[in-house]
Amino acid sequence: MMKIAPFLILVLLNSFLARTQNLLTVFEKSKGTKTPEYKEIINFYKQLDKLSPRVFMKEYGMSDAGFPLHLVLFSNDGRFDPAAWHKQNKAVLLINNGIHPGEPDGIDASLLLVRDLVTGKKHIPDNVTLAFIPVYNIGGCLNRSANYRIDQNGPVEFGFRGNSQNLDLNRDFIKCDSREARSFAAIFHDIDPDIFIDNHVSNGADYQHIMTLLTSQHSKLGGMMGEYLHTQLEPGLYALMKSKGYDLVPYVNFFGEKPEDGWSQFFDSPRYSSGFATLWNTFGFTPETHMLKPFENRVRSTYALMESCIEYAGKHAGNIKSIRRQAKENVSVQTQFPVRWELDSSRTSQIMFKGFESGKMTSLVFGLPRLHYDRNKPFEKSVTFYNHYKPSVSITKPLGYIIPQGWWKVIDLLKINRVNMRRLTQDSLVDVELYYTEDYTSSPKPFEMHHLNSVVKLRVVRQSYRYRKGDVYIPMNQAANRFIVEVLEPQSNDSYFAWNFFDSILGQKEGFSSYVFEDRAAALLKAHPEIKSRLENKKAEDSVFSKSASAQLDFVFRNSPYMEPDFLRYPVGRVMK
Repeated sequence: MMKIAPFLILVLLNSFLARTQNLLTVFEKSKGTKTPEYKEIINFYKQLDKLSPRVFMKEYGMSDAGFPLHLVLFSNDGRFDPAAWHKQNKAVLLINNGIHPGEPDGIDASLLLVRDLVTGKKHIPDNVTLAFIPVYNIGGCLNRSANYRIDQNGPVEFGFRGNSQNLDLNRDFIKCDSREARSFAAIFHDIDPDIFIDNHVSNGADYQHIMTLLTSQHSKLGGMMGEYLHTQLEPGLYALMKSKGYDLVPYVNFFGEKPEDGWSQFFDSPRYSSGFATLWNTFGFTPETHMLKPFENRVRSTYALMESCIEYAGKHAGNIKSIRRQAKENVSVQTQFPVRWELDSSRTSQIMFKGFESGKMTSLVFGLPRLHYDRNKPFEKSVTFYNHYKPSVSITKPLGYIIPQGWWKVIDLLKINRVNMRRLTQDSLVDVELYYTEDYTSSPKPFEMHHLNSVVKLRVVRQSYRYRKGDVYIPMNQAANRFIVEVLEPQSNDSYFAWNFFDSILGQKEGFSSYVFEDRAAALLKAHPEIKSRLENKKAEDSVFSKSASAQLDFVFRNSPYMEPDFLRYPVGRVMK
């Protein structure tokens, strides 16, 4: 082996040190008061990429802002193939930043962390690999102001919550109205993270804690993963953060006056990042630094949380990988799937909460009583935490789902999420279960470009339905089973039905002219006494109906063969045998 002369080693070392001397971030240069602009963030990572063979940055899909998303990979051995990482049994962490650019703590903490890894100030175990999204909401990051998030204590200027469509991207993981969400799906499925971290800053009550931690809801994660998260992983992170000087508490899901009265764990449905991760058997964490703490302290705590996750993953990579593998196998053969949940108030735990006494004072603006937290009166109390949920609605998994090809928007969303499917090769008469929508509630105001449907009541009908060549069959023997159930079962909180992708079935397309249909209705009632019997029963039960000729004629039409069969019929068929 050729030996390198000592003087050459010294020259190379001095050259490396000279190049790293300029690696101060905007955060550091400003003494913890500023966060970088979008171009500065990307240029800094490009510099790290050029400097170190252990860093690789690539473009990964497009955003609504017209800029590509970037993904930064870090691996001690300089290999950047996520599939190989998993084969080598390495723990894979995906860290998302700037989904709300007005909450930039993760952007700065990640810049610091990758820089420190490049310069050797910090190290990660060889059995851990990292993937960072530098800025997810690029449009919001470009839309900077000192006036956003008026309650937040720094930095001086930062980005906006909405993206280039004014969408909140942390509500878009299922409906995918943004290019960002579609690009993220590719990143997420290619990386297949064991642990997903989505860095945020919280709103709400005042308290002493610098950071709270929103964790995947363990009951909903379920099985061995939920148990491991609840009893091992989450307590392990709390202990590691404690050793670094940070007392964590669960995300303070309380927006009243006295959080010390207790609160329930945040229900992270799949529209949110950690809830989306749950559908794919990934441990999800959303660090929420406290808005009123100084920006510098918030960034340092976010850095510490990422360090803690890395440290825990390095020590327990084998367990984490094994549990996830088993969970993926289990979900492919699981037969019962919860689709709705409710808080289990009979099961609680106690957490140590460090807050401030709250009360009322006279408003200087209105002269009326207002909420006030007295920071001169800190306290530490054991409070009740409601952190268990139980299924309220469950479904039996079908053998598969069939989606008529006309519903291509839904099919495209399934493809984005790597769902296995195949096209029918010929017209086929298939015995299926079909849902008929009997009732639902639609939100009166728009929410993220949609009017959410909820409180869905369904009628199940088994029938033979003719599907055409090109319609899509989705077998339910795959790792994507949970995602498929969540989006295709109408009662789910974040199903495609809930997000209006099937709203056209809720509108009747055919009608009748009363003076024409009247004679046909008379003949119909004579030929079908069962319809006439239902009509008479309805008249006897409803006095208003009995006095309305138009309502009775409409009743006959709706119970006749002339009524369009697709009205209120959910088009996704459940193949049961």
